[in-house]
Amino acid sequence: MTRRRASLPPLTDEEEAEIQAGIAQDPDNPEIAAEQLARMRPAAEVLPPALYAALTRPRGRPKAEVTKVPVTIRLDRDVVEAFKATGEGWQTRMNDTLKRAAKRLGTR
Repeated sequence: MTRRRASLPPLTDEEEAEIQAGIAQDPDNPEIAAEQLARMRPAAEVLPPALYAALTRPRGRPKAEVTKVPVTIRLDRDVVEAFKATGEGWQTRMNDTLKRAAKRLGTR
């Protein structure tokens, strides 16, 4: 879900001047000079291939071909407790049980 950002009013000339003065006075983070910018190269050109690959690899779990549908369902407490008592992965086991039942019903 994406959120729309509220649009901000444009900066006044005085606000812009104050920001630029702050940038100019910051010794820990000086503005990049045009010469420095001209010497910059893409990371892929200057980093070892293995490091570049590690830094640019996709994060998180790989996308599944078949995704699951999030649902809200009310179940009897004893049913949920029985599945939870089986330990980690109980939701997967519950899904597998429901899938087998659906096949027996002839809906899959």
